[in-house]
Amino acid sequence: MQTINDFDDYEILGMSNGYKYERWGNIYLKRPDPEIIWPGDVQSLRVDAEYTRSNTGGGDWKIKRNIPSSWKVNYKDLVFNLKLMGFKHTGLFPEQAYNWDLIRKKIKDSKKKVKVLNLFAYTGAASIAALKEGAEVVHVDSSRGMIDWAKENVKANGLEDAPIRFLVDDVRKFVKREIRRGNKYDVIIMDPPSFGRGAKNEVWQIEKDLYELVEDTASLLSDEPLLFIINSYTTGLSMTVIENILKKTIKYKGNICSTELGIKANDGLILPCGITARWEK
Repeated sequence: MQTINDFDDYEILGMSNGYKYERWGNIYLKRPDPEIIWPGDVQSLRVDAEYTRSNTGGGDWKIKRNIPSSWKVNYKDLVFNLKLMGFKHTGLFPEQAYNWDLIRKKIKDSKKKVKVLNLFAYTGAASIAALKEGAEVVHVDSSRGMIDWAKENVKANGLEDAPIRFLVDDVRKFVKREIRRGNKYDVIIMDPPSFGRGAKNEVWQIEKDLYELVEDTASLLSDEPLLFIINSYTTGLSMTVIENILKKTIKYKGNICSTELGIKANDGLILPCGITARWEK
């Protein structure tokens, strides 16, 4: 397992009975997490806002102290705008700092101008990491709201003039069009959801659709590719399964590996936070 150790603006203060108590900059949140099935001593921990699930599905935020509608946190020299989203999220997954560092190193060590394709690109953390090292980025997500948020993050990092294209599109349809257009990329990143809907209500199911998408996307790799990353938070989809997909679809010589991502809480326990697998040169 890979854990982050240097995200100064983020920490898990405590974990207890299905909830994690977090600090995001100077904002303190209590959010549900199904992996936390043990009790903990959290009575004295500060909570500015708490996400409470409804018995009928979904949930909402209970604001306990006045907090801004959005606020900024930093990871090293990266800046991110956070907001309280309708389904418990903040717009950032801090465990992905492991991949941000990896992406930056690959681009920095390369001797050429690097083209990056970020699929299911969300609020743009990986895109910003790539832009910081001078890469050219194509950023694709089916949600207009997430694209607008990613643009805010790019601006917060002073990268308004950096070479990035934002596309609101269904990822599978976009990839097939890129194949026909003959476009190629040196780094490809994808963070597919378990279930989702595209820009025109196209249904995505990871168990049914992932292999074909990876197979198609692998054909977009350049003649000298650097990196292909797949992240997953889908319960039951193992690292070995994703490694197998990469082995069957990427024809270049390189190394394929995977790891669980986690965050070490202040009590020393580690909270698992999904898996990541990659092919790399």
